[in-house]
Amino acid sequence: MSQFIQLHLLTSYPPANLNRDDLGRPKTAVMGGTQRLRISSQSLKRAWRTCDLFKQALDGHIGTRTKEMGMRVYKTLIEKGVSEGNAKKWAQEIAERFGKRSGDNLDIEQIAHFSPEEISAIDSLVDKLARTTRGPSEDDLNLLRQKHTGVDIAMFGRMVAAAPKYNKEAAVQVAHAITVHEVAVEDDYFTAVDELNKGEEDAGAGHIGETEFAAGLFYLYLCVNHDLLVENLEGDTALANKALRALVEAAAKIALRGKQSSFASRARASYLLAEKGSEQPRSLSVAFLKPVTGKDLLAEAISAMRTIRENMDKVYGPCAKSYKTLNVLGGKVTLKEIQDFVRS
Repeated sequence: MSQFIQLHLLTSYPPANLNRDDLGRPKTAVMGGTQRLRISSQSLKRAWRTCDLFKQALDGHIGTRTKEMGMRVYKTLIEKGVSEGNAKKWAQEIAERFGKRSGDNLDIEQIAHFSPEEISAIDSLVDKLARTTRGPSEDDLNLLRQKHTGVDIAMFGRMVAAAPKYNKEAAVQVAHAITVHEVAVEDDYFTAVDELNKGEEDAGAGHIGETEFAAGLFYLYLCVNHDLLVENLEGDTALANKALRALVEAAAKIALRGKQSSFASRARASYLLAEKGSEQPRSLSVAFLKPVTGKDLLAEAISAMRTIRENMDKVYGPCAKSYKTLNVLGGKVTLKEIQDFVRS
């Protein structure tokens, strides 16, 4: 049976607008009949995989998501002295291996996730085309890789519509983070002063604006299929463990970049429960169907999680063979100890 690692985090954000909807408002969800703040899993995963922490820990094993690889190839070929006609034709042929193009464009219609090995293969082919001035053969265009060390692809999966056999099932599932309590989104009305306006003709503000925000204690759940992660990385257990360490640290420490210059809403997890076992995983979000309403939200949220976890174990049997908790209120277990626990 597969070995699962489950992470449950509680992170408190001060007034912020971390993850906006199409109207610029903080994203929300209705849960337990009340409005909660929400951070989408897509935003969380992007924040983690593009942060410096991930890049430093997993250098050389992070892929690139883009529609514009064809344009990148075209520009490189032009820089290397290839004629415009050939550069465009060859760039289109390379791009088409990763997705359908629209009309005569170089870009593909859907974002593709390129592994480091695929980017390296493209770069080598570009060098060859520029050196030989001959178009790519069918063998040259076999650029997609089933076997690669793209950790972010191994974790979060990818879909290649043009060639489904190169799809990768995600080994890491990330829930949308939601507040454990009811939230009302508020408005911040602000003005900006024109410092050269002496008020002789117009005493008004140089700019008037409005932004929306809210504060909250978020519950976040992640589930890692450790066996699938190792399989996705071609059996490289050492790399899988490095990836796990980076994932735990990023989930605990990395804040979304949305509106940070306006709110400076940096935050780290105050509570982290890590579980390991082969039983079917489960979220503990049911602990917050009834919103937390007390004056000590963090302590009450931790208590609610513990109660639900214990009751679920009584009803269904233990979900995890072992677990470890980091609790800022106690300050005993360190993040490094959690990282060592999940990779052992």
